[in-house]
Amino acid sequence: MALITFKGNPLRTVGTLPLVGSIAPEFNLSGADMQNVTLADFSGVRKIINIVPSLDTPVCAMSAKRFNDEIARLSGIVLLTVSADLPFAQRRFCESQSLKNVVTLSTFRSPDFGRDYGVQIAEGPLAGLMSRAVLVLDAANRILWAEQVPEIAEEPDYATVWVALNKTG
Repeated sequence: MALITFKGNPLRTVGTLPLVGSIAPEFNLSGADMQNVTLADFSGVRKIINIVPSLDTPVCAMSAKRFNDEIARLSGIVLLTVSADLPFAQRRFCESQSLKNVVTLSTFRSPDFGRDYGVQIAEGPLAGLMSRAVLVLDAANRILWAEQVPEIAEEPDYATVWVALNKTG
């Protein structure tokens, strides 16, 4: 369990974020087309997993846009943005923001994701949603960097994401 805050109010998560150096847990999430998507579907490429409570919030939207813009300049990296939003809403968000470099994945049929990744919020007004977290994975799904953002209302540490990616590049 991690202790995070939402606008200064403490919240707990279920489980703990996977450790740097470990292999990322497999997942089975819903893609934009409602089909099942697994971590194995992205084998052989480096990954950024951008986990957010909901794309329909200002900070989540900012992080999705920033990662989308930055990833456009890189090759051999896939950006996976995971939230509890329905795939229809995720697709609508990406279309309205012209985000072309984001693969959206929904946890709506996969409650295990939040527990396996230690990001499911256990209490308070956001209970059941995911906390804000970012993981960088190499092509073999080894975690190179992981951050569970301590304050949900703040953006992740983008600079460290790019440093971790450059070490594998």
